[in-house]
Amino acid sequence: MSEEKMAKGDVTWFQHDRFGMFIHWGLYAMAARHEWVKQYEQIPDDVYDSKYFKHFDPDLYDPEVWADAAAGAGMKYFVITTKHHEGFCLWDSKLTDYKAPNTPAGRDLLRPMVEAFRSRGLRVGFYHSLIDWHHPHFVIDNVHSMRNHPDRDKLNENRDQRKYIEYLHGQVRELLTQFGKIDIMFYDFSYPARNEKGELDNRLGKSRYDWDSETLLRMTRELQPGILINDRLDLLDVEGGWDYRTPEQWLPREGVTVGGQPVVWETCQTFSGSWGYHRDEATWKSVDQLVRMLIEVVSKGGNLILNVGPTARGEFDDRAMDRLRGIGEWMRRHSRSIYGCGPAPADVPKPDNCLLTYNPTSRRLYVHVLAWPVQHLHLDGLAGRVEYAQLLNDGSEVLMKGLEPWQEAGYEGAKRDTLTLTLPIQKPNVVVPVIELFLK
Repeated sequence: MSEEKMAKGDVTWFQHDRFGMFIHWGLYAMAARHEWVKQYEQIPDDVYDSKYFKHFDPDLYDPEVWADAAAGAGMKYFVITTKHHEGFCLWDSKLTDYKAPNTPAGRDLLRPMVEAFRSRGLRVGFYHSLIDWHHPHFVIDNVHSMRNHPDRDKLNENRDQRKYIEYLHGQVRELLTQFGKIDIMFYDFSYPARNEKGELDNRLGKSRYDWDSETLLRMTRELQPGILINDRLDLLDVEGGWDYRTPEQWLPREGVTVGGQPVVWETCQTFSGSWGYHRDEATWKSVDQLVRMLIEVVSKGGNLILNVGPTARGEFDDRAMDRLRGIGEWMRRHSRSIYGCGPAPADVPKPDNCLLTYNPTSRRLYVHVLAWPVQHLHLDGLAGRVEYAQLLNDGSEVLMKGLEPWQEAGYEGAKRDTLTLTLPIQKPNVVVPVIELFLK
């Protein structure tokens, strides 16, 4: 397939909407100490299942509340972990018994979630793990929860990765044919293992051949034309093998490029240090940090997908709800500086302590002021190019002026192309004030 050209997904809506919600939810919410708890602590299947699968009962689960929280925060799409690495499935898959309907939950948890988010106008995305620490034919490798089992080699003699591939593809087919239009497929993740010297060694670990990634890619695009597919199928060298790049838990310095050309990208980020619910994790980002991160991502031409890890009883905890409400309060007045926006024109330099976003359709430039100055904000390169300026939070006019006569006479440091804005002394009572400039 590397020689044929696969159709790519439609990124138009994706680059307009800019902001989404990730949800990591599974049995690991009960342990409440990281979604990789089974692997980190090398918990055997029988122990893991007797604790968590046997007792999983999210009795407070209300996807309408989840969808309201996402929409209220200004998010425009969501991606849910249909199956994470532990192998547990949220929907009523016909290919396994390891699923929500067979727990005390007693029902499909995915379908009502999809319906709730879709009813509020959010687009639907599915995360699906390529690896599976529960499936009997997934070969035990160096990332597996049973990697240090004393009988690892003997156990692997009875495992057939081809049978796991059939299972993997069959479950993806279920997801892409039973839930209506799916806008995003987030596969996770291909990886090479390391040998005893710590060197990467594809022979020991997973590669695209272990998922039959090319067949999986083709099926995904055929079943859901226009769907967006991320970059974790190990098909970066295949035409149409991915639609967007996914830097995780870090922000690119100047956006993402491939071969020197900018590409579509989305950074996936957590409120804290864990994707799944972590009761005792204490490094939660503030509303201020999260809003600034969203602005910075859009100013570099990217998307932000921000993760929530629901509790085992099926709720977004108070810390998550507090952040979502705070972001939503800012977005209610400032979303024009996010939706449909991207980097500023190349000939407009970024002022100190500011971030710029630009909407090429409306020809509006947004100045996000991270540190409120005393009275004046100087914008180089914009003299004579702006017809009107206002604070976005309340629509109040911001007065503009060019060079004063004494500056024209040659005052040191003056620039003829500088536009000066006269700001109120007091910073507006919002997390990050935004000045909206209407370009001529």
